[in-house]
Amino acid sequence: MEIRNLYYPFELQFLEVSEYEAKERKNTFFEMVFVLEGKGTQIINDHRLPYACDKLFLIFPQDTHSFEVAEKTKFFFIRFQDSYLKTQSNDWIQKLEFIFHNHNHLPGCILKTVTDKPLLRAMIEALIREEIGNFPQQQEVIKQILNTIITIAARNISLISPVAFAPVPTEPSLDLLNYVHQNIYQPQALKATKMALEFNVSPTYISEYFKTKTGQSIQQYTIAYKIKLIETRLKFTNMQINEIVYEFGFSDASHLNRLFKKYTGLNPSDYKKQFKN
Repeated sequence: MEIRNLYYPFELQFLEVSEYEAKERKNTFFEMVFVLEGKGTQIINDHRLPYACDKLFLIFPQDTHSFEVAEKTKFFFIRFQDSYLKTQSNDWIQKLEFIFHNHNHLPGCILKTVTDKPLLRAMIEALIREEIGNFPQQQEVIKQILNTIITIAARNISLISPVAFAPVPTEPSLDLLNYVHQNIYQPQALKATKMALEFNVSPTYISEYFKTKTGQSIQQYTIAYKIKLIETRLKFTNMQINEIVYEFGFSDASHLNRLFKKYTGLNPSDYKKQFKN
């Protein structure tokens, strides 16, 4: 079964399909799916339920999921890391984490407030416009809209989720990846011996344990995550190459250039120029 990882704090995707690849997947991140048009069946953990337009689905880490498309469908996917929840206001952080970790993991639209449906659709359409446009402060606007969408989702989940039960333990894959995210600027903390101690696993087993839970080795995931962060720096900041070298702990600019080109096909300077153009 395919395990999918996410290398950005969040990711947006618009997808128009007549067929959806019927392949069971597990994510190591949260995924919200809004249906703009179309009909079909959502499948989560062997549970099946029809979908239609203006429905919002929440797919949890390690849920097995797929869709069967009966009528041409326009999906909008919002994917985000557990750590992204912590970018919300302090008053909401604990409540959001509790709600997102204690939902019943059943299929079906999570919108229980009728008036939230047109509101959410308007926000999804605004996200699509921002994504394809080239507006000032684009990323800041996208994050504000996304935070509001997550809050609306959490509000609706709270209407259907019991609040008087013990929190469900987080998936091991979430804990592992969150550890990498939190220590990405501290290479020593990402060594196998250090991670083994952190997760109470044998140093000789930690690499296999990480790959079993995430589908990638520690090194593969760490490098891919760094590259995605560097892409963001090149796209949305004026940081110089030497500043990026220092921030991410590369030995020198040539080391960064080689690795970045291996993963993207371009060196950092050309990547930045291509994006600006």
